[in-house]
Amino acid sequence: MTTLTTIPGYTYGTEAVAKSPLTDEDFDRLKQATMFSEEDVKALRLAGEVLDDQVEDLLDVWYGFIGNLPFLVHEFSDLKGNPDPDYLAAVRRRFGQWVRDTTKADYDRAWLDYQHEIGLRHTPAKKNRTDGVQSASDQVPLRYLIASVAPITETVRPFLAKKGHAPEQVEAMYRAWTRAVILQVALWSLAYTEGGDA
Repeated sequence: MTTLTTIPGYTYGTEAVAKSPLTDEDFDRLKQATMFSEEDVKALRLAGEVLDDQVEDLLDVWYGFIGNLPFLVHEFSDLKGNPDPDYLAAVRRRFGQWVRDTTKADYDRAWLDYQHEIGLRHTPAKKNRTDGVQSASDQVPLRYLIASVAPITETVRPFLAKKGHAPEQVEAMYRAWTRAVILQVALWSLAYTEGGDA
């Protein structure tokens, strides 16, 4: 995966990324536990083609959801409690790239390490540092990351169905997307635990 230096804070595949504490065997077991397979990787490639020109519209849906929940907006607010538009915009650019990475990844060690980096950026270890901000929060509660699986998966289905693919193809893409999101949130949770054994 090529690093897009035009996205501030996007460090996929670079030396700046933290190393995941998981072994290859641990990672393989987690993929098995989420039923994530090579068939899912293939379905995600198709999903990437379908979603590529819809990413901004998808982000509008997700940001609309976050914007309607003050306790989630709080995670992107300044010390006075006001939403920080620059912070929201910077995260949005990486969020869009995350959609593309999810569909194009090789699900290899570099990808695994970057998931750990993303997890750390939600905890006091790295939150706010990537964008050099002082926000009202130094940690996104893990419960919100886990809860985010619902909107991030359920809202993608209509977008996957927009290009006229057969229902079984849409279902395969949706299933693969859901498994990939669950896999990532499970990996992000490692950053919240002492010694990374979640």
